[in-house]
Amino acid sequence: MNQLDQLRQYTTVVADTGNFHQLAQFAPRDATTNPSLILKAVRQPEYAPLLAETVAAHAARPLDEIVDEVLVRFGLEILKVVPGRVSTEVDARLSFDTAATIERGRRIAALYRAAGVGPERLLVKIASTWEGIRAAEVLEREGIHCNLTLLFGFGQAVACGDAGVTLISPFVGRILDWHKARAGAAWDAAAHSGAADPGVKSVTTIWRHYKRHGLATEVMGASFRNVEQILALAGCDLLTISPELLAQLQAADAPVARALDLAEAQAADLPAVHLDEAAFRWTLNEDAMATEKLAEGIRAFAADARALDALIEEARR
Repeated sequence: MNQLDQLRQYTTVVADTGNFHQLAQFAPRDATTNPSLILKAVRQPEYAPLLAETVAAHAARPLDEIVDEVLVRFGLEILKVVPGRVSTEVDARLSFDTAATIERGRRIAALYRAAGVGPERLLVKIASTWEGIRAAEVLEREGIHCNLTLLFGFGQAVACGDAGVTLISPFVGRILDWHKARAGAAWDAAAHSGAADPGVKSVTTIWRHYKRHGLATEVMGASFRNVEQILALAGCDLLTISPELLAQLQAADAPVARALDLAEAQAADLPAVHLDEAAFRWTLNEDAMATEKLAEGIRAFAADARALDALIEEARR
């Protein structure tokens, strides 16, 4: 049995891509997208007709509405391949605007609903800012399930769990990137691999906290740099994995063992933690890695959103 199939015994496998042509060979249950992945996809020749067709059908509408139509069109194509859910992201430029995020989340959900896709197959992706978490809390009460992304710090996870969001996506690889950059030439790769990887340690801490305190929010490790990080989180609720790393897992057959133990987590001596707005902001401020990577991630996704805007404007001229 290859490593991908072994991993499925412990964890729900999700594909992290906007390229729906790649999905079938890996048989993931769900798929996630983000502005960078969609931008990468629409720049490929095989997707040019889909972009042109979608833009032409809605050319007279405001740009932000056309963008959502494009994102949902990709999501609908993905849902033809995966049996589960697709994550579609709210514009990162709204990350600090609760009301606007709520409205955009409602619109994305309405577009899927108009296409015959129910809420059980959609996760609206929102950045894990205080404002984003509050927006997700409202959307969840309305039956619109949310995936809180760009999550790097424990405080962000605590706030998401308390808000009752459906799923969080703590980033593994970007945490590793930060620590490697900070250490520079002193970085010891061997000493920070497997369970000792700083990104793996972060996700493990969050997962154990949720399981110990009975929080229903699902934990989906994301942003992997290598197969070792993935295998070190076998047993996590879900893992969203790029096609490149899915292919590596599929090509290997070394044994895969469960790394996260549910019974151990439920019995762990872990205090309950709750954060109001002031405590959330202070906790985030005190975590340099989380503060820097959250801001960097929002800026990067916003830049890709602007690039997608430009492609759409060009397509409708």
